[in-house]
Amino acid sequence: MVALLLLPCFFCLQLGAARDTITSSQYVKDPDAIVSAGNKFKLGFFSPVNSTNRYVGIWFSSVTAITPVWVANRNKPLNDSSGVMTISGDGNLVVLNGQKETLWSSNVSKGVGNSSAQLMDDGNLVLREIGSGNSLWESFQEPSDTMITNMRLTANVRTGEKTLLSSWRSPSDPSIGAFSVGIDPGRIPQCFIWNYGHPIYRTGPWNGQVFIGIPGMNSVNINGFDIVPDGNGTFTLILNSANESSIGSFVLSYDGSFSELYWDYGKEERVNVWRVPNNECDVYGKCGSFGICNAKNSPICSCMKGFEPKDADEWNSRNWTSGCVRRRPLKCERIQYGAEAGKEDGFLKLPTVKVPDFADWLFSVPEQTCRENCMNNCSCIAYAYYTGIRCMLWWESLTDIRTFPSGGADLYVRLAYSELENRTTSMKVIIGLTVVVGAIISAICAFCMWRRIADYRERKKRSMKISLDESMMQNDLNQAKLPLLSLPELVAATNNFDIANKLGQGGFGPVYKGRLADGQEIAVKRLSRASGQGLEEFMNEVVVISKLQHKNLVRLLGCCVEGGEKMLVYEYMPNKSLDAFLFDPLRKQLLDWNKRFDIVDGICRGLLYLHRDSRLKIIHRDLKARIFESENFRLWYGQDIWWQ
Repeated sequence: MVALLLLPCFFCLQLGAARDTITSSQYVKDPDAIVSAGNKFKLGFFSPVNSTNRYVGIWFSSVTAITPVWVANRNKPLNDSSGVMTISGDGNLVVLNGQKETLWSSNVSKGVGNSSAQLMDDGNLVLREIGSGNSLWESFQEPSDTMITNMRLTANVRTGEKTLLSSWRSPSDPSIGAFSVGIDPGRIPQCFIWNYGHPIYRTGPWNGQVFIGIPGMNSVNINGFDIVPDGNGTFTLILNSANESSIGSFVLSYDGSFSELYWDYGKEERVNVWRVPNNECDVYGKCGSFGICNAKNSPICSCMKGFEPKDADEWNSRNWTSGCVRRRPLKCERIQYGAEAGKEDGFLKLPTVKVPDFADWLFSVPEQTCRENCMNNCSCIAYAYYTGIRCMLWWESLTDIRTFPSGGADLYVRLAYSELENRTTSMKVIIGLTVVVGAIISAICAFCMWRRIADYRERKKRSMKISLDESMMQNDLNQAKLPLLSLPELVAATNNFDIANKLGQGGFGPVYKGRLADGQEIAVKRLSRASGQGLEEFMNEVVVISKLQHKNLVRLLGCCVEGGEKMLVYEYMPNKSLDAFLFDPLRKQLLDWNKRFDIVDGICRGLLYLHRDSRLKIIHRDLKARIFESENFRLWYGQDIWWQ
């Protein structure tokens, strides 16, 4: 009885001890799973989105959504839940279906009868020989579409063997797709994305710290990549993480994009923080041979200086794959075809670019020697020198070049001397024009400054004169005992001298209708700045009219001398000029002979006062009469005579 009670406890202990391990007797059956010792990764069966097929995969255990970083039987799915992952009789790790058929195997060639597989805290599934502990196989050696911390991608220069990431076929099908990512160590180590073996993206060379063709990749610590050679022709790309607690990975998507993803616990989803290709210029060889891509230009492709489109029609239709060709042959080519050798070739500097593919690498050569090596070899068409890489030489077509706003490298392209001469002449013209234009602009600026200073002095002098004139006028007006109205009062009365209130225009200036705050209607004569009359004429009119008092003369109500303005304020005559009645077929009927006699009599009395009875003798040059009321009239001294 006691034995029966202890048996379940023993069984539980066995399960607990083997929770991260698979043996021939402790296997994983769908839907069971094992978890790494630190509870960071989990291995079990899963179905992709929109699929009922079952696969064995490894994923982050703390992430709610299953996002596999590795898949075992990716090309041979299970169509039911009968699958098992276990250790076979020959010691290999295998995935079996319900009929005990092997769908996937670790394929260790050396048969080992006694082995176990352990899921590590870095996500690596390791098959070891029991007893010796020797590693027989690792899942990191056969990656799927995802690269996680401590994973390695390798490439051997001598054998050509590579460890690559390979994309899924679709979001619901993890079988091997069209795209792969890995190292190409053939010349200078750099990484590629391939589409069935054809490059679609290139990182640019590795300088010991960064890939110089990735903008913003400033050090190895940013993205955690490092490339390590072993001295025997193998280069290893390692992903190290500065933050071990972060749930991050690099994933090659089914569409060929390579992205850095992090799990956002708040959103419960993976967040994309970096991605290539990111724009059209990231696409490998977008502009063809000797073409340069600039994502900020339209069109994005252009030929280098000294080159022209190989196929103009294709180029104009924005098909740039045929690239560009030289306009003028180099010196060696001219000699080869029996032409005159001419002057030596030179180099054109292309700053801040992604250097072309297919570079030869001379690590121990200094910069000056690098230039000389290229100049002295007719087959060398370009060179570049970059810290950490040193000398790079190109002998073939220059392919996959793009410009960066900053960073990148300086590329020196070999051109015929005549191309450089044109450039020198153009530069001289540009410099000459710049100097001339600069001199003209400087002269214009100096003239404008002089005019501004002169205008300022003139305005200051005029302002002082106006202030003095206003002070003198204030004294004269005080002596004339004429009411003074403020400028704001008249602005408000005339609605800021609105054109709708304009009554007429004379030599003195415009006349506006207005209404004071107490409701009295007024006529405001505003001295125009363009008027030929000045202070003397203004004061003459003020003094004279203020001394004339007669019932048949219009009354001067006040004036305004403020802010450079000079205005006279009269009582308003609402009816128009007398001729509007005398010559209007209808309105002249309102003036019978008695009224006409009164009008003539009133005008004569006003003129008699002005010419004989007033203390001031007035000579009139311009008389205009306007109707105010039918019973009487008033005359307005000055250029107009108003009557009522």
